[in-house]
Amino acid sequence: MPALHRRRAPMHEINIVPYVYVMLVLLVIFMVTAPLVTPGVIGLPSVSKASNAPVAPLEVVIRESGALLLRSRDAKGALTEERRIARGDLARAIRERQAKNPQQPVLIAADKDVRYEAVLQVMDELHKQQVRRVGLLVKPAK
Repeated sequence: MPALHRRRAPMHEINIVPYVYVMLVLLVIFMVTAPLVTPGVIGLPSVSKASNAPVAPLEVVIRESGALLLRSRDAKGALTEERRIARGDLARAIRERQAKNPQQPVLIAADKDVRYEAVLQVMDELHKQQVRRVGLLVKPAK
């Protein structure tokens, strides 16, 4: 009779086989349905070519020596003015030009050997002086 009175000890192992089966079934379901789901297609509106010529941007050129030049071009891209300008006068001169035409963008063109810090200082100064529409001028790769 001693065998009848033995208590069952609690199980200390977890059977993970059913969990593995469930995960494999889910994996198969996702693999089968993934190619069938089509991504959302967005129909973008189209517009005709703008009748107004875009405004030629002002260019702030930063030389390797740290000198700043302010260039302006006409609508065809021909250089109309290029003058050396002090860092302190740069934002004022750009704001005067943008007062005449608020949509005129400003592009910073730096020589490839100019320190990154010099470009950031010019951008920061323009930002502090509330100059809008500032970007970087780059040469497209061939």
